[in-house]
Amino acid sequence: MPLTVVLGFGNVLLSDDGAGVHVVAQLRSELGSDAAILIDAGTLSFSLLPLIEAADSMLAIDAAELNEPPGTIALYEDAAMDQHLKSTRRRTVHEVGLMDLLDMARLHDCLPSRRALLCIQPLSIEWSESLSVPVAATVPEAGALAAALLERWSA
Repeated sequence: MPLTVVLGFGNVLLSDDGAGVHVVAQLRSELGSDAAILIDAGTLSFSLLPLIEAADSMLAIDAAELNEPPGTIALYEDAAMDQHLKSTRRRTVHEVGLMDLLDMARLHDCLPSRRALLCIQPLSIEWSESLSVPVAATVPEAGALAAALLERWSA
């Protein structure tokens, strides 16, 4: 049976930086654990490699600088994801770690055949356990977009 992994990156103590973790929590409560392996990746890095290498499909969710208004969502799939991660724009720490993980999986010829990156533009990454208003308002939409992608991948 194909293995689908969803990784929610971020630090929930740094306001919007934890957006990916919040979206994964929403997916877990709405879809249950049967839809995919849903991981609160937090700020984990190389320990995720075996899971990524075993996956047929991988969705990473993270806050990222998109140069858009706070709460803006962007979805990058397959080659577009690779291009986004390799662009010269300012990256988050999690994106750098994700790039390294994907490069290591690529070197082992174990890159998931389907992969996507769902990004949310943060307003604040200052110390706070709460998401900013615009990012919190976006979490349900981001969760719905992620759920639709998972459904499309399972078809």
